[in-house]
Amino acid sequence: MTWRPRLIALDIDGTLTRTGEEAVAPAVRAAIHRAVDRGAHVVLSTGRSLIGTRPVVDDLRLLGTTAICSNGAVWWDTTSREVTRKVGFDAGPAVAALRELFPGAVFATEVTGEGSLSLGRFPDGDLWGVVREVDAAELTAEPTSRLVMRWVGRTPDEVALRMLDVELPGVTWSVDHTEPWLTVSPSGVTKGAALEELRRILDVPAADTLAIGDGHNDVEMLRWAAHGVAMGQAPATVRAAADAVTGTVLEDGAALELDRWFAA
Repeated sequence: MTWRPRLIALDIDGTLTRTGEEAVAPAVRAAIHRAVDRGAHVVLSTGRSLIGTRPVVDDLRLLGTTAICSNGAVWWDTTSREVTRKVGFDAGPAVAALRELFPGAVFATEVTGEGSLSLGRFPDGDLWGVVREVDAAELTAEPTSRLVMRWVGRTPDEVALRMLDVELPGVTWSVDHTEPWLTVSPSGVTKGAALEELRRILDVPAADTLAIGDGHNDVEMLRWAAHGVAMGQAPATVRAAADAVTGTVLEDGAALELDRWFAA
């Protein structure tokens, strides 16, 4: 019998959409619908906040599933449209350490389902929802599920280089490969850990899992899957963590991979 995945985890930015965009390419949308129609459980697994994830869920008309947002810290039921799980952390120590390492950087903490609090002004389009500028004390006064930092005017490589050998106690972090952007999550929270828990809840065999992604925050997810697939434009370290490499996001690489298992 030909293998066919029963649980499919899909990153959004750089996988389903070009980074920061909400529209999914027609070929990718059609491939996802074919997988759903043939019984696969499709899960969007993204570093985006919930408010940035919802438009993509709605664009794809995904019902009866869970969206894993903020790198696994927030779970959202796409049918009831309710948050079913949220893990928070104290961002204060991380913000203090990062402000020392990255002079001039701007920071934002997620207000789940609403927007963000920001310390400094982010470029237009960086943050979804209502953004309210605050001071450092208010930024970290309440636990958050997601802390992001942009080092304005710098490159992703500069951020990654400065984070070499840096330990931020009590949190998990990743550096974006396309923007000078750092994302901080609660300790132990990753896409891979969240998907493994969801897999057990859904009672899907580990051997029947597929994941597609392109970023450093997708590495755990690609290793988790029985068949992990990196997008063609993914950095070498991400491709090394995958079992296979598909086309780039501009080539509708996610559709190319899904069509291997759910051909038209």
